[in-house]
Amino acid sequence: MQDAVVNAAQTQQWSFILSQLFAWVMAGLAWIVPFQSRIFGFVLQGESFWSLAGLSVLLLLPAAVFVAAIWGTMVSLYTIPFRLGRSVTLLQSVALAWWDALRMVWFYWAGLVKFLIVLVGWVWGLLKLSVQLIIGTLKSAITSPLAMLDATSRRPGVPWPAFFLLIVWSAVEATIFTFTLRPTMSELLADLTGYEVNGFALILILWIFLAIIIAGSFACIQVLNEAIKARQTGNIVFMIMVEIAVAMFEVLFLYRELVDAMTPWLAQQGIQLGVFGTIGLAFFGWVGVRGMTWFLFGRFGAPALIGLLGRQAFAVEGSVPHSGSTAVPDYWKGPISALKAEREWFRKESRELFELASLPVLQVVASGMNFLFVVFTGRGHFTLPFKSIEDVLAATHFPARVSGEVAR
Repeated sequence: MQDAVVNAAQTQQWSFILSQLFAWVMAGLAWIVPFQSRIFGFVLQGESFWSLAGLSVLLLLPAAVFVAAIWGTMVSLYTIPFRLGRSVTLLQSVALAWWDALRMVWFYWAGLVKFLIVLVGWVWGLLKLSVQLIIGTLKSAITSPLAMLDATSRRPGVPWPAFFLLIVWSAVEATIFTFTLRPTMSELLADLTGYEVNGFALILILWIFLAIIIAGSFACIQVLNEAIKARQTGNIVFMIMVEIAVAMFEVLFLYRELVDAMTPWLAQQGIQLGVFGTIGLAFFGWVGVRGMTWFLFGRFGAPALIGLLGRQAFAVEGSVPHSGSTAVPDYWKGPISALKAEREWFRKESRELFELASLPVLQVVASGMNFLFVVFTGRGHFTLPFKSIEDVLAATHFPARVSGEVAR
């Protein structure tokens, strides 16, 4: 009976001691919960999205580290009775953890400023590069054809400007005479077939037909010119007859229609043209147009057109054949080589930008984690500050034991 009373008294005594100990421990930790609520409430009280984002970027991580430091410090102090032999080391570790946390928060804010400055510099550099690329592209688009034209004009070969002018002139003249002959041809085909001809099909067929005829007219003049230079009497007579037939065809069917379109205006001026006057004026117009275009670009473009159609090599009189191929300027080799040369620079700068954005954040997180390591191991695990991003990218090993033995 007496033993039961003694055991009950001891049990009641231990229950009282444990309840007092628990109350004492909770009294030292309970105040942290409302305190951290006030801290995070202050950080997250932004009225707008931008104010909330700004406060979160500036204060959320430092506030979290501060709260973690308070929790770690209080819990570490409660473990001193169980670490009497290492209490001095524990207190030193707590003090160093606070020192690292304060430093890392300051480095975090300084890193944000540095990151913003570098980011502004990068954006400004990219804008300058974009403007330079646009200006360079426009300049290259304008000067490259001129440079190629200058390069090709300085050495013998195909006179491409004259060739293209001949093609363009044939197209322009065919367009003019297409609209001149369209009413006549439409009426003629309607009388022959008894049906109304499609206007678009008539214009397309007539334009192709006239473009070939006009280009062939220049070819006839070129063949006559070659026959005269070679003093081939038979060819000269034959080509003169062909040229007369070509002139009569173009005068009667093309230029006469153009003169007929001008007849009302001439009639208003009191000029009456007969058949021979109309044909003579049309022939005069044909000779003038062919003469001007021939001496401007036809005499250079017609041989190129004939040689291109006949797959013949075009040679210029007095020119010496090239022994080797001429180097053609490569307008893309320079930019591509520059881009390859800058690849390593871009890689280095991107790594630096990643380091500027990552190190401040990771250092603050590591300073908060050190308090957790102090609670369990009695000292911090991370050596702060990190010297470079290599310290973060390195493999994380199991922390050494408190006794100093390295974990295997």
